Amino acid sequence: MKDLTIECCVLGMVSTNCYIVYRKESIEQGKHQDLKPGVIIDPGDNAPFILNKCRELAVEPEAILLTHGHFDHIMAVEDIRRTFHIPVLAGEKEMELLEEPDMNLSANYEEPMSVAADRWLTDGETLELIGKKWNVIHTPGHTAGCLCFYIEEEGVLFSGDTLFQESVGRTDLPTASPGEIIDSVMRKLFVLPEETKVYPGHGGRSTIGHEQKYNIIARYRGRRRP
Repeated sequence: MKDLTIECCVLGMVSTNCYIVYRKESIEQGKHQDLKPGVIIDPGDNAPFILNKCRELAVEPEAILLTHGHFDHIMAVEDIRRTFHIPVLAGEKEMELLEEPDMNLSANYEEPMSVAADRWLTDGETLELIGKKWNVIHTPGHTAGCLCFYIEEEGVLFSGDTLFQESVGRTDLPTASPGEIIDSVMRKLFVLPEETKVYPGHGGRSTIGHEQKYNIIARYRGRRRP
């Protein structure tokens, strides 16, 4: 990694990866010069732990990014948004799922909850966060509004529940589609450089090159080319 550090916090009942991504050094001047700017991705549970980790690391988050709206990726959103007064960014096609407890599954597993993003993102957008360009990639399949976030300069992809180590996300939940997740992985993720590091929503990290060879989707390469 050139300028960024990635802290992975495994949280909640289904071991969701929450990422605190931050600069190795502060880029601020004045009273905040000792704090390192950061981004929180998928704060799925245990807001006190995440907040304490930010204090430990001297990180001042400037945004919350959501790869999708399932309950295990959003349960700590409101506490973190309120504490740091920062915006929540999510895919525009995830609006209904985020706001509807029956669709985001919080009605089934936890207290019903809904989240409204401060900004709705579209495929191909570029975000300017913590001094880096984040490419927004819409990858429907696990849900209709799933997003991945790609920092080309750092060679890093946050793949949410679209792409796992040698697997992909479930496609039997509201707004999911097996065909779409295959297309998303093949046409939008497998075209990234092989050395790209993949940080998924669950499980261990990987690389695009490894997944091109060993992912369950790889067998489709012969008949469905990117």
